[in-house]
Amino acid sequence: MSIRILPFRQYSDNDVVNLYKLDTNSALDATTDVGSGDAGVFVHITNGNFNADPITYQTNTYLGDTSYPFLGTTEMYPEVNLTVNAATSGLHPLGITLMQTAKNDENGEKLLYNPVKQVESQACLPGQAVPIATKGIFTLSDSGFDGNASDYSVGAPVQMSYTTAGKITGATSTRHHWTSGHFGKVLGTGSRSNQGPTSDQFLGDYIVLSLT
Repeated sequence: MSIRILPFRQYSDNDVVNLYKLDTNSALDATTDVGSGDAGVFVHITNGNFNADPITYQTNTYLGDTSYPFLGTTEMYPEVNLTVNAATSGLHPLGITLMQTAKNDENGEKLLYNPVKQVESQACLPGQAVPIATKGIFTLSDSGFDGNASDYSVGAPVQMSYTTAGKITGATSTRHHWTSGHFGKVLGTGSRSNQGPTSDQFLGDYIVLSLT
């Protein structure tokens, strides 16, 4: 997991959506992997069909072998039907994920069988609803945006990256009007450096972003 979203944040639970799972193909194999299953990824809705049941039971190899005759069915894994995925250029995201979606821990052990480790890892299992904040103030590390912090203007909005799904880039304006697809507002930027002999876990540029 890359650290895209830093500890300083401010939001209300009333602005967190707990209805959508991350697309199955985007789930991380392990909590140490990097990808669209990270926390701090900006996502958009890919399936919003509320006519479907909230949860259905699926056949999922994550459970292991479920093909034995006495089990009766292989459809045993509960999954949320509504889906989000990392937002791409031109899209207006629903919000930012607050937890990662991962199958295994750093040792390759399934989080499915260790719920305590799952909570400690701040992870959702594949198919579980991932919390998505739609409003608030968030601090993004340089893993969550393109370029350098100096590329972002304080007070200006941002837009989805042209190169990497789920990341942001600076918004551009034409004749003092912002282009389509912009959202949020940059409240400030900064950079962290090592202090003394200890390496800073959050080393590098960061952006403080307001989502409204």
